[in-house]
Amino acid sequence: MAKELKQLTSRTVSYSQWYQDLVIKADLAENSAVRGCMVIKPYGYAIWEKMQRQLDDMFKETGHVNAYFPLFIPKSFLSKEAEHVEGFAKECAVVTHYRLRSKADGSGVEVDPAAKLEEELIVRPTSETIIWHTYRNWIQSYRDLPILCNQWANVVRWEMRTRLFLRTAEFLWQEGHTAHATRDEAEIETRKMQAVYAEFAEKFMAMPVVKGVKSASERFAGAVDTYTIEAMMQDGKALQAGTSHFLGQNFAKAFDVTFTDKTGKLDHVWASSWGVSTRLIGALIMSHSDDNGLVLPPALAPFQVVIVPIYKGEEQLNTINEKVAGIVSKLKALGVSVKYDNADNRKPGWKFAEYELKGVPVRLAMGGRDLENNTIEVMRRDTLTKETITCDNIETYVKALLDDIQANIYQKALDYRTTHTTVVDSYDDFKAKLDEGGFFLAHWDGTPETEELIKNETKATIRCIPLEGDMTPGVCMVTGKPSVQRVLFARAY
Repeated sequence: MAKELKQLTSRTVSYSQWYQDLVIKADLAENSAVRGCMVIKPYGYAIWEKMQRQLDDMFKETGHVNAYFPLFIPKSFLSKEAEHVEGFAKECAVVTHYRLRSKADGSGVEVDPAAKLEEELIVRPTSETIIWHTYRNWIQSYRDLPILCNQWANVVRWEMRTRLFLRTAEFLWQEGHTAHATRDEAEIETRKMQAVYAEFAEKFMAMPVVKGVKSASERFAGAVDTYTIEAMMQDGKALQAGTSHFLGQNFAKAFDVTFTDKTGKLDHVWASSWGVSTRLIGALIMSHSDDNGLVLPPALAPFQVVIVPIYKGEEQLNTINEKVAGIVSKLKALGVSVKYDNADNRKPGWKFAEYELKGVPVRLAMGGRDLENNTIEVMRRDTLTKETITCDNIETYVKALLDDIQANIYQKALDYRTTHTTVVDSYDDFKAKLDEGGFFLAHWDGTPETEELIKNETKATIRCIPLEGDMTPGVCMVTGKPSVQRVLFARAY
């Protein structure tokens, strides 16, 4: 095995260190010179591009268009929606000056005190305020609605404890911001985008999710309701994989965005916002990967197939090159992304280990004997099983294999979630089983006091109030008071 694999910490020894090792050794990202920020390396960014491309297509299929709004937000804007500013105040990076000057002793540069801004600027933690200030100029009547905008951007939230992809001071994301004439339209939009995220997570990431609504204390700052998708990682912890917020008229009122409806009545606009980020790459890693490295679903792998030649001498390599060229052409014709690695700077064994570490779904290897027999060795990354098959119709075989790998990865994650989801009725039972990890379905009396007590005593939070499943009323596991339905508890990232 390659040196990189020998140094990969086992998940059973330290799940956290395994994750950190894997991100670094699989060339996904690394820490930057700026504390809490990361450099996303080409292989990691290729995964993000795949996610971005697919999500962007899905957004456009639902009528959304892309725009771009400023990185800087006047501080006064954040003061206009009290709950919003309170939610983000401790995470904001602030620009106070606009110029540097050389130090008198020539030792470098310093902030020019004469260049102080009249009003400080906030580096966007999210864009509701700057966008709703802009929408005020775009909206006068119902004819201007709906506005269905999305932007791909970076944001800054000054996190103290960071982890690559999962929580960084700066990260990439998309944020949708929509404006509507009625409450119903805005609520439908909010739920529609939650469904888009759920479809993307399950169909493309092969990651099963629970759709639900956040409790009041877990809502997005300034939202009336927050809809979420929650996924379970292999260590039993939950990860919030996407949120969609019904904002009511809160931001429209804060920025005085009104419109004249069909009857001539003046009203405030209704709104939604929704977003997912590069945190999804962390979710992808922790949902599927193993002690040998990444396990990537074919739908999002930077390349789905790698072909490695095993040869003796240049003449044999040339013959293999000719044979493989035909295979590559046929695979690409079926929409399969392929890398043929015939570089002579690494031995085949090293390449096998590298592509296993990087989670390439299918590896093909061709040697001299394969040339004679018209065969090729096939290895699937999800099960690490190998077989030798004929090269005839290899493209249809590999295409079907990729579909099978995608389905198998999803089913494995779903089975894990099912076996690690527990229904509990007593608080003692809940606390006794919590260290085993997983999701817990329990009754809650709906009060923030009980929710806070559970959080303080167990570090478990209400991940969501599920939209599907057991809706049977009961009694709270802590207080014995009436409960409308079971909610989903877990410790989370």
